[in-house]
Amino acid sequence: MGVKMFKVKVSLKARALRYLSMREHSRLELGRKLSRYAEEADDVPALLDVLVSAQFLSEERFSASLVRRRQARFGNQRIFLELQSHHIEKTEIEKIKSQLIESEAVRAIEVLHRKYRLEPADHIERAKQMQFLQKRGFSGGAIQAAMRAKRDNEDDDA
Repeated sequence: MGVKMFKVKVSLKARALRYLSMREHSRLELGRKLSRYAEEADDVPALLDVLVSAQFLSEERFSASLVRRRQARFGNQRIFLELQSHHIEKTEIEKIKSQLIESEAVRAIEVLHRKYRLEPADHIERAKQMQFLQKRGFSGGAIQAAMRAKRDNEDDDA
């Protein structure tokens, strides 16, 4: 005597609002997610326009959210590439760029010291640490500043 479960069909708008309630999405990202569930009668671009006009979907909020999530681990180049991959407008990226440039060296120091607590023992280890920061998208200037910064491990010996 089994109970039959019926799947409730969720509207495209309800699905979009559920995605947006979990975190901010770019228009491109949300459009891709919704298009998987769209039927012939559904107009995904029109729904996205409605969400933008109702301020449920915002490129500015998405950009700020992405930067907050990424800046503790990645450099400016990596963050800008990710914003571009979401088709964020160049003016928005330029605004973010001016804010992030000031803090990049400090962030590079924090990322490097979190991963490598000790000073590099030789040029091979130094290159390894520099390459680590480069892969994370930090600029050459930020990498140099991080490599010159004093590590806290000297105080541990006392």
